[in-house]
Amino acid sequence: MEKVGFIGLGIMGKPMVTNLYKAGVEVLVNDINESIAKELEKASNGLVKLTDKETIGASCKIVMCILPTADIVDNVLFGEGGVAKKMAAGSLFTDFSSETAGQSKDHAEKLAKLGVRFIDAPVSGGEPGAINGTLSIMAGGSEKDFDDMKPYFDIMGGSAVLIGPTGSGSVTKLVNQAIVNLNIATVGEAFTFAAKAGVDPQKVFDAIKGGLAGSRVLTDKIPKILNRDFKAGGTIKVNSKDIKNVLDTAHQIDVPMPLTAILYEIQQSCKVAGGIMDDHCGYVKFFERLAGVEVKKVD
Repeated sequence: MEKVGFIGLGIMGKPMVTNLYKAGVEVLVNDINESIAKELEKASNGLVKLTDKETIGASCKIVMCILPTADIVDNVLFGEGGVAKKMAAGSLFTDFSSETAGQSKDHAEKLAKLGVRFIDAPVSGGEPGAINGTLSIMAGGSEKDFDDMKPYFDIMGGSAVLIGPTGSGSVTKLVNQAIVNLNIATVGEAFTFAAKAGVDPQKVFDAIKGGLAGSRVLTDKIPKILNRDFKAGGTIKVNSKDIKNVLDTAHQIDVPMPLTAILYEIQQSCKVAGGIMDDHCGYVKFFERLAGVEVKKVD
């Protein structure tokens, strides 16, 4: 596999790059936090190199990014010192960020004018999936572009599916985010009810996890809640941005989403209460505040 570029070394990007260099891929990286890039440089024995965005564009036929918002992606591509300015015709830009389909299509159209190909490929699996290389990758683009990225997808993910044309991956990620976040909120509400009723939440978890109520969300999030561990794998802040994108898109295409709208207000309440940087299992705190109880292990 050839040398690639990667921009964005946050909670997700850093372990994704780690898996690339561990597979022997040379990676040119860029991030506003240069200390993370230097840490990767040191750990990679020279396979990871920190450089500027224009150099990445000029040196790599495949460039990837995972960034907080579509506006940041746009600036990385087309702003001052942007990577797209130096990308050769026929190069491929893959965006792992969570955006709306419209935002992904806008990036694709601007890049197409430069002869640069584009795939929207948002991911699911959070920080654990990024660390373990088991991310679910949902891609929108051409079959050829997907095939060109597949060797890299296979390093960073446990599955990669081409959904359809540009924007399809972004829509799929928004579907994922609505389901996952509503599930987390429901778990928080239900276990607040259990705690207020005086029942040991650990035993409730043990009793129901093997039945129809069982899920990855239940298995992953209840231990964190019971241990009062709200260190973020996926912050409420990032997920709130995604849920806003769900609602904005839904309004544009006239799809009522009342449950998702309520979830967004729960996220806003968490923000007001100072918990916006909590892991999204922190939704439980919203229900705890309403009920005057805390969901935790029983001594």
